[in-house]
Amino acid sequence: MGTGPVTRGNRTVHHAVAIITLLLVTAGANLTGCGKEDNGHAAKEDTAPAEQQEATSGSAEQAEADKGTGNGAGLTDETLEELISRSYQYVAMYNVNNKFAESQGGWNTCVADTQLKDHTMRDIARPNNDTLYISCLLDLRTEPVVLNIPAFNTDYASLMITGYDHYVNIPLSSREGHFSEPQKTLIYSARTEGYDGTPVDGIDQVFEATGDFVSAVFRVMPHSNEPQRFQEITGQMQSIKPVTLSEYRGNPPKTRQPVDFPATGETDIAIFGDNLLEVMQFVFNHTTFDPDNPLDQRLLAIYKPLGVEPGREFDPESVKELDGERTRAMAKRIREEWLTKMNDPELMNKMQPRMFQPKGETDLETLLAVSIYGPIGVPREEAVYPTVDSSDGEPLNAMHDYVVRMDKDSLPPAGAFWSLTLYDLDNGFFIPNERKKYSVGKNAGMKLNEEGGIDIYIAAEKPEGVPDENWLPIERKDMNLNLVMRIYEPDLEQLKEWSPPSAEKLSD
Repeated sequence: MGTGPVTRGNRTVHHAVAIITLLLVTAGANLTGCGKEDNGHAAKEDTAPAEQQEATSGSAEQAEADKGTGNGAGLTDETLEELISRSYQYVAMYNVNNKFAESQGGWNTCVADTQLKDHTMRDIARPNNDTLYISCLLDLRTEPVVLNIPAFNTDYASLMITGYDHYVNIPLSSREGHFSEPQKTLIYSARTEGYDGTPVDGIDQVFEATGDFVSAVFRVMPHSNEPQRFQEITGQMQSIKPVTLSEYRGNPPKTRQPVDFPATGETDIAIFGDNLLEVMQFVFNHTTFDPDNPLDQRLLAIYKPLGVEPGREFDPESVKELDGERTRAMAKRIREEWLTKMNDPELMNKMQPRMFQPKGETDLETLLAVSIYGPIGVPREEAVYPTVDSSDGEPLNAMHDYVVRMDKDSLPPAGAFWSLTLYDLDNGFFIPNERKKYSVGKNAGMKLNEEGGIDIYIAAEKPEGVPDENWLPIERKDMNLNLVMRIYEPDLEQLKEWSPPSAEKLSD
């Protein structure tokens, strides 16, 4: 295939004609985690750096006394809250990417799903029953990594690349016509040794990631309702293996230096309390910061007085000492506040267009919210996830049966496919059943009626005349239920006029 364009997180460079096309626009004004206007500057004058506060005290003894005390390196509550709010996206993604790397055998590895999740899955809430994943964790320090990507015989596939900064890039998507034929994608960062984005013969796409340690995650609809096609797709998925640029050229890979990663936390809150400065120093050394991006520059400005800035080695003796318990408590409070805010549908509708976007197309408020609620999602151009509630306004409960009715004109506006998945409300787990039937849709199976619509039943026993494909089994007991619709490649214009269906309670 010839040499393709170079995609760099926020721009594409067409080397053939030396034209740089800016794809993203840096936001002129962003929001803090508290909902205040943020242009990259301190919100108030009393958020001066710690060194300034110490200097104005006129006492070296007082400055030393502040270090390691409940005053937390001399930070006011407002400054500490800003520090945590601006750090959350990095802490969350450091935990996610590094834990995945630990669990699948290290960096420069790819692991592909071969089976959809079932009701024994208890590791995550509301697991996806529509797509399989290929999880690649890449170390880009020493040399670029090449992914040889096959054509996928599927209605939907996408590739998402995310570094520690939690900006989401989708360099490949079936929505854009990709995956219809094989291609080779090369991934590198601004710090990759000996490589500057120069086109490589035979490489179709060059992508500049925003970090040295990144996750490259493929989502692929496996068409599990078609066994032969399912086997073909899972075989295609397992063929993806990362190779270094040296290996691609037929040479041995360059030696990667070992890395002393700071400890991950059992939770993000644990990092805030135990080793925030160490983690952020590591993140700073392996992340690209834009000198013209207000969010980037404000983050660096807050950490500099604490002794943390790009290019330094972490030295616990030279950095300011944060009060771990105070920082942990503040992070926990921020998390709890945002979990409550996320129940506000008006706020969610306002934030949705900015969720899981590249740098320059989102803001701090949205980054904070999604980092707390659930990192690594796809933007609404790829998928949206409306819930289906009861028509009487009462919580859905397994003591009753329900039907979700959609005529041909009210089906979800999906460019690829849609599904309706059933969970228990409290835990977000699939409802156990012998048929392992957890969703209705093109992947799990569905049957439209003669008019092109569909009636989906949530019932303890299959109603007479209802196709098996359209029945979601429940166990008759007092358990609240949760119906989540997934719409892949939604038509965003039609979506403005479309409303999710409701679940109608059937007579007992």
